[in-house]
Amino acid sequence: MFDNKANQSTSLDQIGEFKLIKHLTENFKIHHSSTLKGVGDDAAVLDLKQGQTVLTTDLLIEGIHFDLAYMPLKHLGYKAVMVNLSDVYAMNAVARQITVSLAVSNRFPLEALEELYAGIQLACDKHEIDLIGGDTTSSNKGLLISITALGQVTPEKVTYRSGAKPQDLLVVSGDLGASYMGLQVLEREKQVFLVNPQSQPDLTAYDYLIERQLKPEARKDIVVLLESLDVKPTAMIDISDGLSSEILHLCEDSEVGCNLFEEKIPLDPQLISTCEEFEISSTTVALSGGEDYELLFTIDQKDYEKIKGSPHLTVIGFISDESEGAHLITRSNQKVPLTAQGWKAFG
Repeated sequence: MFDNKANQSTSLDQIGEFKLIKHLTENFKIHHSSTLKGVGDDAAVLDLKQGQTVLTTDLLIEGIHFDLAYMPLKHLGYKAVMVNLSDVYAMNAVARQITVSLAVSNRFPLEALEELYAGIQLACDKHEIDLIGGDTTSSNKGLLISITALGQVTPEKVTYRSGAKPQDLLVVSGDLGASYMGLQVLEREKQVFLVNPQSQPDLTAYDYLIERQLKPEARKDIVVLLESLDVKPTAMIDISDGLSSEILHLCEDSEVGCNLFEEKIPLDPQLISTCEEFEISSTTVALSGGEDYELLFTIDQKDYEKIKGSPHLTVIGFISDESEGAHLITRSNQKVPLTAQGWKAFG
């Protein structure tokens, strides 16, 4: 977790846009030779001669994607970067650069934005990413963050959602559902706080779940691992909207079906115990929770021997013909159609 900066309050009106950008970005380092010019001119200059470039962008809006009642700004900055890097890694690519654009209301002082950028900088340093530009403007709706990420990948390694084929194995990294249950714990404690502001919750029993919600980690390590194992996924997607939604996206784009085995879905013990406390199915949470930012991918069966010893990867099913559809095979061996009930942007 992060430490919060001591409370100070410098109005942004005292600084102005250009001095603000310079102040917030002056300590960012350049990590890649492909970044010829980062922040500080009218535009960034990149030399992208090697491989192919992937580009992705996400918009996070206060009150929809995050709640500052329990989301520290430093965590928010870190998470906003991870959301984008996860999409880059889902292409089997390596992230190189990001741009950051903000719309902020006048309730945010300079020190608040310093906290936000401290999280962004930590993410950039940890994943060796260059901040190369962006924009800032005012907002009457709270805080909005838009990050665009660029990455590079060689033509023979780029992985789309559309390459899965029947008999491929369905594989996932890490464990699932923890982020959603971390959010449920935080929302519960927020309601307790609103009733009794003097309450001091003990959240040690939920530390893993809360960290997965507030400070997720994009899985660059899985891309590196697969390369070291000489495994090229046939299709890949990151899990931002829930396992079932992502499987269905993959199946639709690849024109295949699948069988997902409930007993194979990786769950952390803290998730299981918390689901019991909340009286909710851990399988439902894993299928529909979202914001895990794990990687879901398919591999040819001949590559199974290469990955079977990895503690970071779990085979959870296999790909079938499109005519068979997408199904969950329950622990009682029932075959249930897989439905998408994860995050809906306009729901």
